[in-house]
Amino acid sequence: MTAPADESPAPEEESFVLGMLGPDDDDTLSDTEIDAEASLDPQDRSLIALHARLSGWLVGPPNRRAFTLVELLVVIAIIATLIGLLLPAVQGAREAARRMACSSNLRQLALATLVSESTNRRLPPSMLYKTGTVFSNNNGSWGVHGRILPYIEEAAAAVRVNLEVAWDLPPNSTSGVPTTRIAVFVCPSEANAVLRTKNGAPFVFPHNYGFNFGTWFVYDPASGTGGDGAFFPNARLKMGQVSDGASKTLCAAEVKAFTPYVRNTSDPGGQFPPGSPPAAPAAVAALAASGDAKVGPATNDNTGHTEWPDGRVHHSGFTTVFPPNTRVPFTRNGQEYDIDYNSRQEGNSATLRTFAAITPRSYHPGTVNTVRLDGSVHAISDGIDPTVWRSLGTRAGGEALPAD
Repeated sequence: MTAPADESPAPEEESFVLGMLGPDDDDTLSDTEIDAEASLDPQDRSLIALHARLSGWLVGPPNRRAFTLVELLVVIAIIATLIGLLLPAVQGAREAARRMACSSNLRQLALATLVSESTNRRLPPSMLYKTGTVFSNNNGSWGVHGRILPYIEEAAAAVRVNLEVAWDLPPNSTSGVPTTRIAVFVCPSEANAVLRTKNGAPFVFPHNYGFNFGTWFVYDPASGTGGDGAFFPNARLKMGQVSDGASKTLCAAEVKAFTPYVRNTSDPGGQFPPGSPPAAPAAVAALAASGDAKVGPATNDNTGHTEWPDGRVHHSGFTTVFPPNTRVPFTRNGQEYDIDYNSRQEGNSATLRTFAAITPRSYHPGTVNTVRLDGSVHAISDGIDPTVWRSLGTRAGGEALPAD
């Protein structure tokens, strides 16, 4: 006859239960507890032992020491240090991504301009304007941005506007197109990518890419003569007329939205004729002293580069008077502003010429992105030689440029 199995708890099971007792606990079982334990079958005893193990793991020994305040502070300090080390790297990676997206935007604009030239047998004009007249309203003509809409996958917007009618008059003003954010016109780093308002109502969306209007002189409304850049009013330039070469001539560059600017002064051509722009920002600030200053404490007071449909240089263009990000300080009502300058709005006078110091600016530290007429994108340092920079702005200056 087989002897009954020993149903006493296994030594390891008992040790787990006893291990849960504190140093002052009585580990002696009472008669009642012995009888109760004896009545359990082996499976129940195993469950009790497992419960004891889990309880010990979750709760831990009763004498386990907690973190001290000093230890917690050290851990917090280590975490803060790691965050401080990682944050610049994360921000740098984000800025690199934004700069890459900005470069892509410029490349698309240049390619669209080249497709427009191929389609129409000429580069788009900065605006259309009847020589010797003035516009009947403020915003008389569409600029390059509006003329290349069909070539940047914005055909739906293009068919809703009439390029022969001012962009702020019906049917254009009621089409919804001027207030549309065109993604390829806006740099991801722009701090003020917001709709511009007028009299409290939505008016137009800003942009971040100006086209090359040359070094200084832009247009003479009396003779119809244009400047030395790739774009000017009524231009009918073919690529063959860009004798400096497409790879050595700027097409477009970054500008900042809501740039303070001054317009409509006396003609500065006597002091600074075409081909001889001011050498210092102070000279431009002096020219601007008598002008119509579009500056103010609110973002919406500073309206340069806020009208992407508009063809005038202070909205849709740039010039190469000064290297990128050059500060042009101008004081009005005790407040200093970094300004652009347009001596006379194109279409505002039948006789006064337009000269402009419209500086490329960006939110990328130390550089602006540019694109040339061959579609190649180049980041230009703020420290570029002014002579080289101005040479890049001419289409037929015959300058010898250093290799990139």
